Amino acid sequence: MTSMTGVLAGAESMADRSYRILRDRLIMMDIAPGDPINEAQLAVDLDMGRTPIREALKRLEVDHLVVSYPRRGTFATGVDITELAAISEMRLVLEPLASRRAAEHRGGAYRGELERTMSAILSLDLTGDRRELMEYDLEVHRLIYRAAQNQHLEETLVRLDNLATRIWCMVLDRLPDLHVHISEHATLIKLILDGDADGAEQLAAKHVIGFEKTIRSVL
Repeated sequence: MTSMTGVLAGAESMADRSYRILRDRLIMMDIAPGDPINEAQLAVDLDMGRTPIREALKRLEVDHLVVSYPRRGTFATGVDITELAAISEMRLVLEPLASRRAAEHRGGAYRGELERTMSAILSLDLTGDRRELMEYDLEVHRLIYRAAQNQHLEETLVRLDNLATRIWCMVLDRLPDLHVHISEHATLIKLILDGDADGAEQLAAKHVIGFEKTIRSVL
């Protein structure tokens, strides 16, 4: 997975690092819904002071991944399946837009990373470890959002995709093979690299609709 973890800026702050690590632990259910967040233990685990942990938790609360209660502490938010329709409604508008913009730029500054990602997906064992496939799904989406070159669009879609992925993780053991969903990413990236804005937009919409149908089929 080293090719998919992304290149972190050398100047990444401790708060940014703790945010990134905690965000992904929450998304992938390493921190389960409803679990208390132990700042002291996290500071030990991440080898940093509690101040950056607290800064990260404030950002994660805005992302609806944690919730704080006076005198009770901070907890991982629950996963509400009923939110799927609202999340999908937003993604169905914004995901195609991001893919269109990325295609109009032919990947822009992220073209090389998109090419490497497409090659990595094509060489994946799509019947292999489901967690690895989920991590690829997250990273591909984030890369396309960056390639759209619209910070506000990117930030909104990252938050929505994080919430959608948590729902996916809740039913992961009941889902059919993920190979179709994951392999679509390689096709989408190819459309973006080719500058096919219409094709990328249409496939992104199909991808969101397919995701929701797959989740609902196992509920």
